[in-house]
Amino acid sequence: MGVAQGDPAAIQALVARKLPRMLALARRMLGDASEAEDVAQEVFVRVWRQAPTWRPGTARFDTWMHRVALNLCYDRLRRRREIPTADPPDRPDPADLPDRGLEQADLAVRVDAALNRLPARQRESIVLCHYQELSNIEAAALMGVSVEALESLLARGRRGLKALLADLASG
Repeated sequence: MGVAQGDPAAIQALVARKLPRMLALARRMLGDASEAEDVAQEVFVRVWRQAPTWRPGTARFDTWMHRVALNLCYDRLRRRREIPTADPPDRPDPADLPDRGLEQADLAVRVDAALNRLPARQRESIVLCHYQELSNIEAAALMGVSVEALESLLARGRRGLKALLADLASG
């Protein structure tokens, strides 16, 4: 692997290919674009440091990268719980460019807010399967649970989202 030899072109190609998925995963888990960028950057620093010792066949590289990103996200989420604040932090608007329409931007914000209100494991299962497009088998392996347990988390997460967004169905 060119990354293991420090090949700048290989490193650049890897970052170009994997950065959008790492950013999306971290943003969905953390609900904060700035923190997501920090997590994605740290993932690639770890890839660069670990590349010379990587052994194909021990685990899928993508699975390992996702696990690193999730661990970093959980570290940040734990730190948030440990530091109580009087006011919630201001969050940048995660909506796409204005040409997508105000209603769609509002919907995306509402769905992200509802996703952030789910328990962490339910949110993780939905992010991995629906947003990261991993199969149930891959997501279950990444989370360290059985496929049945993952499907249970997905079902509970979907029910939770449906309840949190119930007003959208009636309007």
